[in-house]
Amino acid sequence: MTRLRCQNPAPGEARERRPVYVAVEGPIGVGKTTLVRRLCAHHGGKPMLEIVEENPFLSDFYQDRDKFAFQTQLFFLLSRYRQQQELWQPELFSPYIFSDYIFAKDRLFASLTLSDNEMLLYDQVFRILDTRVLKPDLVVYLQARQEVLLERIRRRGRAFEQNFDADYLKRLAEAYNEYFFRYSDTPLLVVDTSDINVVESEADFLDLSRSIFRHRGGVQFYRPLGR
Repeated sequence: MTRLRCQNPAPGEARERRPVYVAVEGPIGVGKTTLVRRLCAHHGGKPMLEIVEENPFLSDFYQDRDKFAFQTQLFFLLSRYRQQQELWQPELFSPYIFSDYIFAKDRLFASLTLSDNEMLLYDQVFRILDTRVLKPDLVVYLQARQEVLLERIRRRGRAFEQNFDADYLKRLAEAYNEYFFRYSDTPLLVVDTSDINVVESEADFLDLSRSIFRHRGGVQFYRPLGR
């Protein structure tokens, strides 16, 4: 039985019943956007995809992180905030909204790349904006082994991600694990995607989709079909 249902508005929300909001998170290359697109196609939901390649500083960031980190993170923070404001406008014809990020992810990335002084300034802006962002009804946290992440990054073929820094990816995955180990803002489903393929295996996708919609609250760990 499906547990996620359209929500009644909280104080300050629009009067209409708003769609169920599911956010998918995880390190670079884990398959967030792929899963979101499949969920939208299968359930008739609206996608909310993070703006990545439109960031004018991103290519330079991968060449020189120290020099371009602050500009890159600030662009991501403000563009994601503008995008998140759309969630306060209910979609009458979309019962579900699926996002491939949570707003807090930007601070997690910033904590790995910004200097102490830059982080102080960044946090002042982040704290103001974070109070104005709608929390998801469920967060799906995707994990994968390091070699799997690197292979998925290679296969998607973005020019600025070639020769990806494996040490940076390792630190990022560790930061995600630490963040979600302490996470309590919303219900959470933790999914190890190392040995499942939601693109090529219809059975894998449908089983994971069912687990998402049967989530009963709190923290749960996904067990793949037949394993």
